[in-house]
Amino acid sequence: MGPQRPTTMRPPVRVVRVAADVSRRVAAAGLTVVAALASPLTSGGAVHAQEVDVVEMTVADLRAGYASGAFTAVEVTQAFLARIRAYEGYYNAFISMNPDALATAAELDSRHAGEGPVGPLHGVPVVIKDNIDYGGLVTTAGWEGFSRATGGVDMVPDDDAAVVSRLRAAGAIILGKTNLPDFAGHGTRTTSSVAGRTLNPYNVDKVPGGSSGGTATAVNASFAVLGLGTETGGSIQNPSSAQALVGVKPTYGLVPNEGVVPLSGTYVDVVGPMAKTVFDAALTLDVLAGPTTEDLATYASVGKVPEDGFVAALDAGSLEGARFGLVGTGWRDDFLPLDPLTEEHYRRAVETLRSLGAEVVEDPFAGSGFVELYDERPAVRTQGAHDMLVYMMGLGPDSPFNSIEEWEALSGREYTRGRRGDQPAPPPARPSATEEGDAYQAWRHEIRTLFRSVLDEHGLDGLFFPQSGVPSRPVVEDPERPEYNPNNWAEIPSNIINDIGVPTVTVPYSYFDDGTPFVLALIGDMWSEADLLAWAFALEQATHARMAPSLEIGPGS
Repeated sequence: MGPQRPTTMRPPVRVVRVAADVSRRVAAAGLTVVAALASPLTSGGAVHAQEVDVVEMTVADLRAGYASGAFTAVEVTQAFLARIRAYEGYYNAFISMNPDALATAAELDSRHAGEGPVGPLHGVPVVIKDNIDYGGLVTTAGWEGFSRATGGVDMVPDDDAAVVSRLRAAGAIILGKTNLPDFAGHGTRTTSSVAGRTLNPYNVDKVPGGSSGGTATAVNASFAVLGLGTETGGSIQNPSSAQALVGVKPTYGLVPNEGVVPLSGTYVDVVGPMAKTVFDAALTLDVLAGPTTEDLATYASVGKVPEDGFVAALDAGSLEGARFGLVGTGWRDDFLPLDPLTEEHYRRAVETLRSLGAEVVEDPFAGSGFVELYDERPAVRTQGAHDMLVYMMGLGPDSPFNSIEEWEALSGREYTRGRRGDQPAPPPARPSATEEGDAYQAWRHEIRTLFRSVLDEHGLDGLFFPQSGVPSRPVVEDPERPEYNPNNWAEIPSNIINDIGVPTVTVPYSYFDDGTPFVLALIGDMWSEADLLAWAFALEQATHARMAPSLEIGPGS
């Protein structure tokens, strides 16, 4: 049985003021995003750019267009910038734009004429979350203290994050850097002290998901073909679920974290693609994955990446004979049982899964002690200071600062993040040198072993869950407290899968009547991304569920 579609895809629009004029800034230039777009769009080709249909554009569309000469990378880039110029003032997906995007596109066109595509992402417009470094542009991590435009000190890395280097080598065009809550610290709403609030194009009264909500909105609104998010506790999955995207939360160690502002860089943080199709997500993971000396954790992936890549594993018949565990209270004790509307969509999805040849097991974690063991998770207080110092030391010798102490000296302010009350911040000791770190690693091994034992006991290939236990949350939870900002996305996989270190792939299935999506989460053991993407591809090909949102030009845009 196929996915249920909404009676209308044009979401109700309510007047929502987004952010103050100081919010959307171009890194190092101090200009608003919309103002920064005006100059590139006055150059030749802007009229032709408007004829390039970028809505729901995929990598396959671009490859075909470049091969046939239907358009150039410059024309495609101009078309995406024109769409951003028209709608960004309302949806507020960006913190800054890349002033070199058109120059990169022109260089790619020149190289294409002489040698063909430079890589698998040739001429693909991409966005990156603004906790990921792009050399020479400000990285704010959403926090006003790292942006001169909002009264702080610009944090400017000398070079690209490892994942950005890989994107650019593959031919991608980085259009800009997307909004996130301060330090990626919120999984439901994407509201930062640098850029204000990001909206959900499906329904502006509903949350966009966090913390990679700016990337999600940019991709969902067709401001870019695909984007990068980061995740510590649901930050790729949640916005992918809120905005009907294929999001890949990879195994820790598959994709390098170097050049990414950390939350839990030692144990949990990951970078992953967010795209409209499984193929585009798999192709991007092919570009991002694998070992590098820039992040020694990635050497854990040696021998774990499919020899032919993730795209080669995509198979519309892959669900035949696969066996999945379904969600139940044996997995967690919050957000369950599912909301009745979510349960209805989930059961319909389970029937679709069965119709494609898969078998299911109800609540395989029941009676296993999994919930109780997860509740015993120990904290590692030193890792935040350690991971941040490692990141700042990597900003390079030309960075304005390379430590919190240097930032404090430049700003004349005290850095209070990570401090509790009057207690000083913990020293930046390597977590593996502390007993707290040893305790966390021991617990992590224990719960990962239990996770695997449940899969083995029931003969499961993976888990098949709804990503959220309820339909999308309202932006304003309490009309009497409009600034109330609870972090309450009903994430079913997270934070559990993040602590275990296993991968998850989201795939759209259907839509609720308010225009927001119902999205599935496929979960497997470590290094099972190829299987997860293959299963997601089978579901995608069977349902073709994703639909484009109808954008509005909001007040003041």
